[in-house]
Amino acid sequence: MRDIDTKSGGQARDVKAAMTGFLSEFKNFQNDIQTKLNEQESRLTMMQTKTARPALSVSADLDLPHKKAFAAYLRSGEDEGLRGLGIEEKGLSTQVSAEGGYLVDPQTSETVQGVLLGASSLRSIANVVNVEASAFDVLIDHNDTGAGWSDETANAVETGAPQLERISIPLHELSAMPKASQRLLDDSAFDVEGWLAARIADKFARAESVSFISGDGVGKPKGIMSYTAVANDNYAWGSLGYVATGTDGDFSSTDPADAIVDLVYALGAQYRANATFVMNSKTAGAVRKMKDADGRFLWTDTLAAGEPARLMGYPVLICEDMPDIAAGATAIAFGDFMNGYTIAERPDMRILRDPFSAKPNVQFFATKRVGGDVSDFAAIKLLKFSAA
Repeated sequence: MRDIDTKSGGQARDVKAAMTGFLSEFKNFQNDIQTKLNEQESRLTMMQTKTARPALSVSADLDLPHKKAFAAYLRSGEDEGLRGLGIEEKGLSTQVSAEGGYLVDPQTSETVQGVLLGASSLRSIANVVNVEASAFDVLIDHNDTGAGWSDETANAVETGAPQLERISIPLHELSAMPKASQRLLDDSAFDVEGWLAARIADKFARAESVSFISGDGVGKPKGIMSYTAVANDNYAWGSLGYVATGTDGDFSSTDPADAIVDLVYALGAQYRANATFVMNSKTAGAVRKMKDADGRFLWTDTLAAGEPARLMGYPVLICEDMPDIAAGATAIAFGDFMNGYTIAERPDMRILRDPFSAKPNVQFFATKRVGGDVSDFAAIKLLKFSAA
């Protein structure tokens, strides 16, 4: 009997040991599975993070070879790196010898574009479109397609057809030619890309701003002031309507604010919600002193950073290329420029390095293509400083 009990106890211990070993191995197996699951979750999280990056960060990572090759070209004229960037790698050809120059790397191009958008010109409030063609066409419907009520027994009444007009905005070449000494370019501490972006942006912004206001459309965009201004009561498509101040070269001495009120309500209600005043600093200095009949200033300055001042509740864009107050001058524009003025441009910018024309300096010839024109004449009204 004792042998049997001993044998049973031994079997129990063996079973317990086997069970303990099995549980230990199973626990290790669980730990391994959990570790692998954690690793897989980390990989998925990393992939999701990369996918969710802002477009600029992705662009900066993908275009690092372009940036390095472009920097080498600017400093020394070495273009092998740019020639080596093909369509398969980049999605576009960087070599554009037929047009002259190389495509600017995206970071520099976006820096220039950011400065242009921030400049005090119509670009900041106009409709800006990117095109690949040499012109951009805008279709204008002068009247809505008719509509009418009908029922089951009445005959349907024929409705009016839309009257479409095509406005073609050609793209013109805008260029800038900053230059720097080769010694400065050889200095590794010199940020050649940042310097170039700032110089190009400054020259482009000034040239654009003038053209969007007063350009004649010959080799440059056509500005709003190049169109005939007619009394708003006689407004017709192809011209801009104006409201007169009632005094040559000045506001009325008795009720100066009335002209601003008349200008606002000369614009159609469908445009007023998105309207902006455009004037230069001298004109703004005269306008901001105006008060209404209750003695309240029409002009209000906002406390929020980056927010424009407001006149009668509408934002004001200070554009120094607008005319000064003078007899017969249309010194203030008011309108929905998102509908009223269209800027078309190619998204790329090109640089040609010229070490010969301005020795001992290196000259950079930067070009881009841009056009602009009024796309809806009813969306913009002018204030004319005249008796009538």
